[in-house]
Amino acid sequence: MSLPRFGFVTIHEQPLPDGIAAEGEWLARCAELQRASAHLWRGTESLVVPRRYTALPGWAAAVAARPPGTVQVRASGGGLVPQGEGLWNLSLAWPAPGATPSGTDAVYEALCEGLAAAFARLGIAASAQPVEGSFCDGRYNLAVHGRKLVGTAQAWKRVAGVPVVLAHAVIVVTADPGALTERANAFEQALGTPTRYRAEALTSVAREAAGGGIEPRCLQVIAEQFARLVRRGE
Repeated sequence: MSLPRFGFVTIHEQPLPDGIAAEGEWLARCAELQRASAHLWRGTESLVVPRRYTALPGWAAAVAARPPGTVQVRASGGGLVPQGEGLWNLSLAWPAPGATPSGTDAVYEALCEGLAAAFARLGIAASAQPVEGSFCDGRYNLAVHGRKLVGTAQAWKRVAGVPVVLAHAVIVVTADPGALTERANAFEQALGTPTRYRAEALTSVAREAAGGGIEPRCLQVIAEQFARLVRRGE
């Protein structure tokens, strides 16, 4: 399965306080209109975790110690994922051929290939691989010299009875890998888990690409890779 053709990519200028809710709205619109959509967006500073984290003994105290809204729970699996300044998300939604997942590896491969092609225009050679010690590690990370640059996820759902697919990537653009790792480790420690992440397992587009103004250049090449037109949103 290849990715569909996206007419444009909406680049959201302002951080979204609840990216999970926003993705739900995009999926609902996709189901209603039977049309693919693509979004590049940032979240406010927060940590997004899978639902299984809520069963941990330290959950209530760890969340209570943080400002409201800075810990968000998603329905899908995986692990902890930071959000905030310098971290950009690519969310692709399209009508699915059926509610039962099929060709999921092909979707991941197409997503990684598209992002790798975009990064190549910035002089970055990225490839899909697991990276031990990175947050939310998986086979379809994009890594540079063994350091994670992008994490990916995928979900197949029925929305109002209509099957849809969501393919998602979180991209470390200008965020500091050390600060991200420290923030993630502090929360794991507060939860009482033994999980710890390694700062050296992570990199960023800013570290790997030459030249200034990397954030707008990065968004531009990604948008051009996945669609012919670019639209900027709120």
